[in-house]
Amino acid sequence: QVPLVESGGGLVQAGGSLRLSCTASVPEFSSRIMGWFRQAPGKDREVVAVVHRDAQITHTEPSVKGRFTISRDNAKSTVYLQMNSLRTEDTAVYYCAATHSDGPFSVSVVQYVYWGQGTQVTVSS
Repeated sequence: QVPLVESGGGLVQAGGSLRLSCTASVPEFSSRIMGWFRQAPGKDREVVAVVHRDAQITHTEPSVKGRFTISRDNAKSTVYLQMNSLRTEDTAVYYCAATHSDGPFSVSVVQYVYWGQGTQVTVSS
């Protein structure tokens, strides 16, 4: 019914860690590029990380590189975002998204056709 469902968000102290999960109820999950995006209050939605369908190619935005890791488990139709060394500026609603089947590897929101409802991540000092 709901194509993508995120979980794992919450309140964490700066320097802490969270792991977000996104379970997908979409056909041909393994054929879709999966991404994590985030949107902070008053800001546009921005890419955080993207993982290719074969899990061999990933993209992580410079602002989170070295701290966040995207991964996927096609057998479980699940994509993850491991977030370490969290900073207050990471506070945002985090969204899981999927492209069309066999869609292009992209960091652009316009290439993603399935979106989760979002999960709030709040990092406090």
